[in-house]
Amino acid sequence: MIHAYRGVVPKVHPSVFVAHSADVIGDVELAEESGVWFTSVVRGDVNFIRIGRGSNIQDGTVIHVNRRGTPTIVEEYVTVGHGARLHGCHVKSHCLIGIGAVVLDGAVIEEECLVAAGAVVSPGTKAPRGSVLMGAPARVTRQVTDADLDLIHRSARNYVALAAEYKAMQGA
Repeated sequence: MIHAYRGVVPKVHPSVFVAHSADVIGDVELAEESGVWFTSVVRGDVNFIRIGRGSNIQDGTVIHVNRRGTPTIVEEYVTVGHGARLHGCHVKSHCLIGIGAVVLDGAVIEEECLVAAGAVVSPGTKAPRGSVLMGAPARVTRQVTDADLDLIHRSARNYVALAAEYKAMQGA
């Protein structure tokens, strides 16, 4: 559901799929072709959240912000895996955040990164472009391969198509 907070209503592009059991609250903008999947919470109450074109926020994900100057920004064509947690961070374009991963306040994940399932990215971490991060706390373990990049791009494309299909079913 879409919820206003203190009179601020989320801005949702008409092409966006928001699952009936997801909650999008307050100062949130969802760009075209993005999707917020079942039981996810995107809560822009004490700061803002921006989700870029073609990004997908998979089932059970929580995205929140920090009152002290750290919004959450997810740029274009990012896959945020099931049950991930993003808090006051910046994930740049063409990244994949693995299932159950956590990215904390002030962290910046540069373009074309892969954050492994279950990884915990500590506050203030700066992940260089094209890095693979693993572990808790997460560390750069290697550079992405062509196969990794294919996975990142394919995942985003697949979820754009899936979101469009689910959006069409909502209108039926």
